[in-house]
Amino acid sequence: MDGVAIAASSTAVTTTIGVGLATTAAIVGLQLPILVVLAFLPIIGIAIGYASLNRVEASCGNSYVWVGHTLSPWLGFLSGWCQLLATLVFLSYTTAIAGSALIQLLGGLHVTTIAGLVLDANSTLQTTILGLVLLIPLTLTAIRGAVIAARLQKYLLIFEYAVLLGFCVYGLFVGHQRFAWNWFDPFAIPSWTVLAQGLVVAVFCYWGFEAAFAVTEEVRHPRDASRAGIMTVLLALGLFVLAAVSFQRVIPQDDLIASGSAGLEHFGEVLAAAPMASLPVLALAFSVIASVQATLIPSARFLLAMGRDRTLGPMWTRIHPRFGTPAQGTICVAVLSGAIALAALIIPKLSDLILAGVNSVGLVVALWYGLTGLAAAVRFRGTLRTDPLRALPAVVAPLLSGVVLFGLAGYLAWTWIDGTDHFAFTPDNGWFLLSVPAAMFLSGMVMAAVGKWVRKSPYFVSGRGSDAASLDLNPAGTAVEPGTTA
Repeated sequence: MDGVAIAASSTAVTTTIGVGLATTAAIVGLQLPILVVLAFLPIIGIAIGYASLNRVEASCGNSYVWVGHTLSPWLGFLSGWCQLLATLVFLSYTTAIAGSALIQLLGGLHVTTIAGLVLDANSTLQTTILGLVLLIPLTLTAIRGAVIAARLQKYLLIFEYAVLLGFCVYGLFVGHQRFAWNWFDPFAIPSWTVLAQGLVVAVFCYWGFEAAFAVTEEVRHPRDASRAGIMTVLLALGLFVLAAVSFQRVIPQDDLIASGSAGLEHFGEVLAAAPMASLPVLALAFSVIASVQATLIPSARFLLAMGRDRTLGPMWTRIHPRFGTPAQGTICVAVLSGAIALAALIIPKLSDLILAGVNSVGLVVALWYGLTGLAAAVRFRGTLRTDPLRALPAVVAPLLSGVVLFGLAGYLAWTWIDGTDHFAFTPDNGWFLLSVPAAMFLSGMVMAAVGKWVRKSPYFVSGRGSDAASLDLNPAGTAVEPGTTA
């Protein structure tokens, strides 16, 4: 259950519902409910692939290790590198969402100015500064270990899910917008381009379930991590469908789109009067807090896996002598995400920043999920002959899911290139959106070259990750290979 808490917090269903439904509705309109169902299909196939791979090779490096061992060390490194950079981008604007939630809460308490400054929940500058302040205690808690963090997140999840379920179920019955089965008609989506863009955003909404596999070396059995990952995806599906239908029952489509990152706040105000109307925003704040912390935990462990393989430097392998966690890596991840958040201030509106981040990172998420699905299919391809029933979840489902995600990413990238004739820092500029994943891939190639030819990492020979048990802790708290000195 700790794994479910960490993975569910990393997926951040309440945050996604609060700030993502309006973004997705702006793309697909009233077909929002069927879109989250369509996005679930490839995601559950990838989750099954993760679970199958984890049972035979449990590693906090997960896709980085599995893709490197099964397909190619270069592809494995790129998979891990892009996952890390995507996580840093996610953390950078999630901290801003945390700041926005705090400003919305203050607004519910009729606090609209501080020291003469008018608070604006859609100001990137104000929300980023508040979010970075919050990042400090969250990082310190993450350093203390996954168990303590999971304990905190379980309480946060109980509250936010209780509020979310209560308001969404209530909205189903009292909403004034007429329910229509057409909302679940995939053929009502106007075009392939709209479907592709909507699916990339929806796939991004499910991102985070793999956090359960990042702590697989800290649970009693790898099966626990696998079950936690699958349970998280199923839980997210139920909540997304419920919220999508309830939002469309309560809020007219134009109002939902216009609400932007304040969608959950608007939802609460329509359904209840103060102070009850502030409960959804409080749930959003708790969700963002849990999400930031839950994202810090797997990121530092991913870097630990890469560091102990010598594909990255030894600093990422330093273990805290008291807490037994990659404390230095956790702090570095927080600092890097904060730096990216400050750089993102070139986009003044928070809603535009979120849209740009979701589109760019969603493309990268689709690619590395696709690589993991392909790795699972190749790893277990022998079961097609020996055990056809096992081959369905271990080979067929991940392979089909990976192909769908590759096609989706490729089609969307082509539409971005084809539909843009200049570069601009705007969330609807195709060249800008494509520049983020392109920079991730290019920097990954450079770092892979350094790992192979400068650090001479054995990972680039076999693609296998170092086992956690093969590392000792010296008195300084640095993980080193047996027989060597720190």
